[in-house]
Amino acid sequence: MRIETHGQQIEVTPAIRDYVESKFARLGRHFEQPLDVRTLLSVVKTEQRAEATVNFTGHTLHAQTNGVDVYAAIDLLADKLDRLLVKHKEKQVDTVRRAESAARSGDFA
Repeated sequence: MRIETHGQQIEVTPAIRDYVESKFARLGRHFEQPLDVRTLLSVVKTEQRAEATVNFTGHTLHAQTNGVDVYAAIDLLADKLDRLLVKHKEKQVDTVRRAESAARSGDFA
């Protein structure tokens, strides 16, 4: 998994970069193919914003969160991306199961 972390109006320190990598490491367990994660951390007035784009084999997922500090925003973002990946994986499995069911019953459209 490749993780890029960028900052907009905020300096991305090595501590923040390591925190992002440790939180996003769990995203790789959902798919065997490599994931490319591009993270943007920014400050909007008094809120810390974190957004990420995940690219993998023809699909792109995007999530954005706000938090009181940058670490809280990263936590929320990691949870949101985890849910998005699980939802995407379930859709793929459902599609395969429906195709298998149609093949077994002999119903072809």
